[in-house]
Amino acid sequence: MEVVNSFMTWILKNRIGQIENFKHQPFRIQKNIFDELIEKGKYTEFGKKYSFDKISSYEDFARQVPVHDYEQLKPYIEKTMKGTQNVLWPSYIEWFSKSSGTTSSRSKYIPVTQESLEDCHFKGGKDMLSIYVNNYPESKLFTGKSLTIGGSLANNPLNGSSSSQVGDISAVIMHNLPLWAQFARTPSLEVALMSEWEAKIERMAQEVKDENVVSISGVPTWTIVLLQRILEITGAKHILEVWPNLEVFFHGAVAFGPYKNLFKELIPSEKMRYMETYNASEGFFGIQDEIGSDELLLMLDYGIFYEFIPMEEWEKENPKVIPLWEVELDKNYAILITTNGGLWRYKIGDTVKFTNTDPYRFKISGRTKHFINAFGEEVIVENAEKAIQAAADATSATITNFTAAPVYFGDSKSKGAHEWVVGFQTFPNDKDRFCQVLDDTLREINSDYDAKRYKDLALSSPKIHFVQAGVFQEWLKSKGKLGGQNKVPRLSNTREYLDEILPFIGS
Repeated sequence: MEVVNSFMTWILKNRIGQIENFKHQPFRIQKNIFDELIEKGKYTEFGKKYSFDKISSYEDFARQVPVHDYEQLKPYIEKTMKGTQNVLWPSYIEWFSKSSGTTSSRSKYIPVTQESLEDCHFKGGKDMLSIYVNNYPESKLFTGKSLTIGGSLANNPLNGSSSSQVGDISAVIMHNLPLWAQFARTPSLEVALMSEWEAKIERMAQEVKDENVVSISGVPTWTIVLLQRILEITGAKHILEVWPNLEVFFHGAVAFGPYKNLFKELIPSEKMRYMETYNASEGFFGIQDEIGSDELLLMLDYGIFYEFIPMEEWEKENPKVIPLWEVELDKNYAILITTNGGLWRYKIGDTVKFTNTDPYRFKISGRTKHFINAFGEEVIVENAEKAIQAAADATSATITNFTAAPVYFGDSKSKGAHEWVVGFQTFPNDKDRFCQVLDDTLREINSDYDAKRYKDLALSSPKIHFVQAGVFQEWLKSKGKLGGQNKVPRLSNTREYLDEILPFIGS
């Protein structure tokens, strides 16, 4: 295995020169990608509608092609899912990544083309490894297995053919990995793609506990659930007793900060490394490339052309949109992407702040809307408002205000949850039913929340404080924000607001 490790490390390090190239020539690389995307899309249904054949510059593109959100691209995507090709992208599309939905859709389906698989998602995974072994030349990454924790696949719901499938992007990637990559990972593909999560965690734990796991890749939430189960099965005090050669956790999807202490408890070693990536259904965008830094390097040669909307422009009918070469440091921007997956000037909903422009490094600053995504559940305000109204209707309650935030894992045996403070004019006639309906409605309208709540594997049932309406007013008053346009934040991905409000309960 040492020979394999040396060979793979040498192969991966060869990519570093190309990464250095786009770091130092970002505009040339982005211009080349822009030209390729326009040429590829010229004869698609979308390209014909917006006269791609008349686009010869970025200015033409910005003038002719409007900014799109999911609802605006949805008709093109559904047409593709039903089997029509050459709608958004010229190559054949049979894979669709499923992610949390919008106000009117329980789930979103993002096209995954062969180009986006190979030139974006696969390339991102290889670059993650390249950067890692370049930073840690003594690594033994390829002397054992990589534990990958992904989602599941299902037949395309809009197409009777079993050849077209939908699933989490991790599952789509895993299913299509080359043979060498399949050999290097664990558990077996059959187990990795199971859809029943309780059985999946159990099978994974049983299958991987005796492997020589050197690295883990996944979302912190499910990784914790799996590691806890492995400790239960083996009776080990910590994971290094099970996998003594474990050296790195590659993580993404949710902020890692709240999980650091718990991972240190599960993996008590100062030598354990943590490396963040920023990948999503729509593409692979960033990699933590410097030791000791929490910044991400913007990956510029993955077939994605980037634009940005300053957040002060976000609510405007015609917001200002700028290309990469016009961004400024420490400003909050919403991301727009045009991709080799057939997304054109698409708002992905994330916001970033650039910390460096030579090369382009950034931090993820949040979402364009209030949300909770502490465990990968992606609950947005629209979800919360529908659920709380349903609960109020079911219990003859009248709500005046509410806010919610995550309850993070307290130790290696605890689970996450959502904690709500709900103000009432008329209290529910049945508080237990109120909690149940709120939870059930969220599960019904948000597939990611439903997955995390399944049999309490990652999220426990919501914790709700039933309070008098005046609690929120007292809190606002204490902050000098009573009246006017000041509002109680509906959702927050941190406990900043909730922890300020809780002392007012019962006061």
